Amino acid sequence: MNHLRFKGHHYEIGFRWGSLLAGYGNYILDQVPFPITEERIAFGRQCRPVYEKFFPEILEEIRGLSEGQKSSSEKIQAVLFSMYAMPPAEHCSCFAVSSKEQLFLGRNSDFLTEIEEFNKNVVYDFTSDSYGFNGNTTAFLEMEDGINERGLAVGMTSVFSKHIQPGMNSGMLLRFFLEKCSTVDEVIKWLYKIPIASAQTFTVADLTGDISVIECCADGIHIRKPEEERPYVCTVNRFHSPELEKWNTGEVDDWLSSQRYETMEKTLSREAPQMDISIAKELLSGKKGFICQYDRDTGKDTVWSVIYDLKHHKIYRAEGNPARCVYQEDQRVVFQPNKQ
Repeated sequence: MNHLRFKGHHYEIGFRWGSLLAGYGNYILDQVPFPITEERIAFGRQCRPVYEKFFPEILEEIRGLSEGQKSSSEKIQAVLFSMYAMPPAEHCSCFAVSSKEQLFLGRNSDFLTEIEEFNKNVVYDFTSDSYGFNGNTTAFLEMEDGINERGLAVGMTSVFSKHIQPGMNSGMLLRFFLEKCSTVDEVIKWLYKIPIASAQTFTVADLTGDISVIECCADGIHIRKPEEERPYVCTVNRFHSPELEKWNTGEVDDWLSSQRYETMEKTLSREAPQMDISIAKELLSGKKGFICQYDRDTGKDTVWSVIYDLKHHKIYRAEGNPARCVYQEDQRVVFQPNKQ
């Protein structure tokens, strides 16, 4: 896993990174694992006005990146804005637990082994009006899980999109939440304002102990909260709410998501009230049932696993399949919960 640290305003960060990569002969558009079709380019153009309205800072970072790379800004936008809305998609597992003693968000990122050498952990420290964060991604610029300096943690799982529309996709939405939100309620409020391009779930936790799974797509939003006797939420690559179930499809390989979901539900229903970091690690590393035990020869695997311990302001990450890789503590986030 590549580790990067960025500081400055968005354009500056994008330009420095793009220039650095170009200096080593590394061009992002050469690494994209899908063709950049006219369909993707057209969709990117349609999405741009949404970003201009809600997240202009990311357009500045894309401009800096493309100028540093001496690459087509339009093609980079096409890649970023169509990702998650158009295949391929990630297949991940995510849960959150909130009790008097503990507050965890855990996530396994399951994706293609052919591009795992490009997976990144990044720390952003902005000089502009955005919260800094520590995040992980199989892409670039977009985030797939992370925690910001206000103690808001978010993880996503992709759902195959039956219907897409111009808007912000899951990786861009998650990054927006990390930069602009400090509570679960703020995330939910923004989701009702921003057009949603792709289908996904967000698992969200904040320092107040509030946790939620948010199922959302171009056609609806459903919020799932924990119950009094069940202090947890969990999700995979399908919608489970009656409101959005009709937007699932049985025609795609969802990487055994039903088995992963059953493992989390069974474990959490028994052990969430007394969960500690060791139980969280055991769950995500497959010691409680199937969740990460893929055959790498198929080109699929869990490529990282992360646990955000919000009570103690700690991050634990296994940089590879947690059944084989040890969790290490990452101490590079400086929490500033009172920052205005």
